[in-house]
Amino acid sequence: MTAMPAVEPAAGSSTGPAYGKVRTILLKRVLREPLVHFLLLALLVFAAYGLFGADAYDKPDSIVVTAPKIEQMAAVFARTWQRPPTAEELKALIDDYVKEEILVRQALELGLDRDDTVVRRRLRQKMEFLNTADAEALAPTDAELDAYLKANAAVFQTGSMLAFQQVYFSPQRRGDTIAQDAASVLEALLTNSAADSTLFGDPTLLPPNLPLSSNTAIDQTFGADFAEKLDKAPLGQWTGPVDSGFGLHLIRVTARVPGRVPALDEVHDTVSREWTNAKRKELEDQRFAQLLKRYVVSVENPTGAAIHP
Repeated sequence: MTAMPAVEPAAGSSTGPAYGKVRTILLKRVLREPLVHFLLLALLVFAAYGLFGADAYDKPDSIVVTAPKIEQMAAVFARTWQRPPTAEELKALIDDYVKEEILVRQALELGLDRDDTVVRRRLRQKMEFLNTADAEALAPTDAELDAYLKANAAVFQTGSMLAFQQVYFSPQRRGDTIAQDAASVLEALLTNSAADSTLFGDPTLLPPNLPLSSNTAIDQTFGADFAEKLDKAPLGQWTGPVDSGFGLHLIRVTARVPGRVPALDEVHDTVSREWTNAKRKELEDQRFAQLLKRYVVSVENPTGAAIHP
């Protein structure tokens, strides 16, 4: 066959070189238009929503009410009402749990937990409870408790105890002569050691004879610092007068037991409790120190405040 000659495109044809050049120039101008950029970005957002956003709403979050959770709710109900829940009551408990879970998740999504003092305090308590649970799970040996007792002897030392007799003088009855009257009775008691002290002084609801008692118990009965004044009194001898919140007293200390560090078997439970508290504090400090390493803390000085954190 005879080959057909090539035909050159006519001038002005839509497929000619001039048209291609014009089309390239127009395309470059269009691509530089801000409106075109905006439309392209909108198309990308729309496409991303079609791929991810729609699926997120088509596939809602899952809430699973597990069998152990249902058993827990039923057990709490039974402890409260002293009977197991009916089917309707159990359904109501489950419905309420689902409602709470949904509302809590929504609140977290909205950030309602942020900057809430009550929520922050509760979260802090829960973190501290973890340390408490770990400390309480530890079982100290008697050797550890005894070492802790000796290392903290001042904490567990019992205070001194006193037993004494007293003769009371009332300011309302005696008036200005109260000190002189007390001195006269004191002289009589010192002169006659066999004298009955209950025949002297004024009527009172305060006990004339107090058995061995701690300083705290004595102060609770006679007023603050009364036991401290008795510590300076000689044993087995009338002395005074000693003032209290009620008036004046002649006193005779009949027994004095100094303070001491008790043996472990006497205060085992107390030492165990304090040991656990110390371990909890130790664990809390250690864990917080590790957490603190993950943060850079900056403390700003409030404007005009003369503080140096």
